[in-house]
Amino acid sequence: MRSRRIAPVIALVAAAGLALSACSGSASTDAGTSSAQGGDSAFTYVISSDPTSMNPINVSDRWGLTVANILYSPLARVEADGTVVNDLAESITPAADGLSVTVKLKPGLKWSDGKPLTADDVVFTYTEKAKKENGNADLLWVGDKPITAAATDETTVVFTLPSISAAALSNIATETYIIPKHVYGEVTDFSQTSLDPAAVGSGPYVLDEYKRGEYLTFSPNPNYAGDAPKIPHLTLRIVANPDTVKTALQTGEVDASFITSAQVAEFDGTDVTTYPYAEGRVAYLGLIASKLTDVKVRQALFYALDRTQISDGAFLSSEYYAPAYTILPPSNPFATEDVNKYDTDVDKAKELLAGAKPTITVGYASNDTAQSTEATLMQEEAAKAGITLKLQAVDPNALYTEIEKGKDAPFDAFLGGYIMGNDPDAYSALFRTGASANYFDYSNPAVDKLFDEGVAELDETARKATYDKLQAAIADDAVFYPIADNLKIVAVNNRIGGIKDAVLVPIYTFENWAKLTAE
Repeated sequence: MRSRRIAPVIALVAAAGLALSACSGSASTDAGTSSAQGGDSAFTYVISSDPTSMNPINVSDRWGLTVANILYSPLARVEADGTVVNDLAESITPAADGLSVTVKLKPGLKWSDGKPLTADDVVFTYTEKAKKENGNADLLWVGDKPITAAATDETTVVFTLPSISAAALSNIATETYIIPKHVYGEVTDFSQTSLDPAAVGSGPYVLDEYKRGEYLTFSPNPNYAGDAPKIPHLTLRIVANPDTVKTALQTGEVDASFITSAQVAEFDGTDVTTYPYAEGRVAYLGLIASKLTDVKVRQALFYALDRTQISDGAFLSSEYYAPAYTILPPSNPFATEDVNKYDTDVDKAKELLAGAKPTITVGYASNDTAQSTEATLMQEEAAKAGITLKLQAVDPNALYTEIEKGKDAPFDAFLGGYIMGNDPDAYSALFRTGASANYFDYSNPAVDKLFDEGVAELDETARKATYDKLQAAIADDAVFYPIADNLKIVAVNNRIGGIKDAVLVPIYTFENWAKLTAE
């Protein structure tokens, strides 16, 4: 994931989030060898790896969510300025007591196979997503009870909360992609990473072909409820090597891709325009608490590091990043700087180590040039305090599989990044004891209690004070070293239009791919 809000009551408390912990890819395919659809009527967008999941119930990686956004639709979307844009929903109405939300669907909705999309599909989707065994339920629970959904007629769904939750009112209304009950109603295990048969959705496009490691191709969904897609052939081509991507962009073999800040100048005066934009992302060094159990060692490592030097190296200049000091990105309305920032202090690091010279193994994505730079700089900085960092470049699709092993992981720390949205409760999925995305194997009962207090508080001022304490507590525990909120940069061939209308957004790149045009 990753900033979604619902009005009127929910506007007071802000947004749902989507977890995005693994942001890189692994497949290495030459950009010019795919048999995917091409030509002037096509749009070819490069992604860096296969999606780790093609299942909207549990998907949480960048490319899996990108595909989900092309094939499926949520009830609503919210723009960065808080403006609500209904998608499948015609209206979303919170109850005055804050304990339920009523969603009215637009009339005449259909799936890509022509079957009616009804309230039963919405109930089916949310019921499956709320099951913890399916892998992505955290934001649909309040305390120890799930939010429930019931259809009152074919176009009306009532969501009931077990107790008031400042965040859950938003979470239930946005960013869950609805799936068809008539297709997947017999599936007994939604923890898997793909659905069989192939995707039937309500998004702007349908999936035509998926060749792992090479490409995914799409054509317009004739039953899409929005304006018909303007480009008849869409391809997501999988290319891991940044230099190969750059060359393919320069020669016109592909139309768009993310690039690094160091590559921007190489497109000056070409037929490619670069678009930097903020995602509310936090790039970080994470420590596995169950392996690095001594808080003084963890703190010593943080004091040895130089956040500015690391960020300048990875992201070129401050033009492309803002320093991050807590678990929340600096643009987040709940973010505070009243925490231990671990400003570089090698002497303090040595004092905490008291003569010890620890060795810490750090894993990072093998195809991520920013992470490679971060890791190398951290290694140099840590050595000044007597800390040895052993670096392990790991296949990106395997990185988080290894991290999830906790004490049995092959490394003690790792580089990552996430996009979780504006509401601070979304970050509980990362830092609450036993949470589904707690890659740090971190547990602090005081932090758990602050998460409980924050989500139950509707007064924004009081809520912010609670999250200020929470951010400070996690900083003191030194399991998470925030580096920066770095801009994403997408490069697009000038023959592709509609960029402004499609809207550049976190994770998905384009909010609505149907708005893009091709000359």
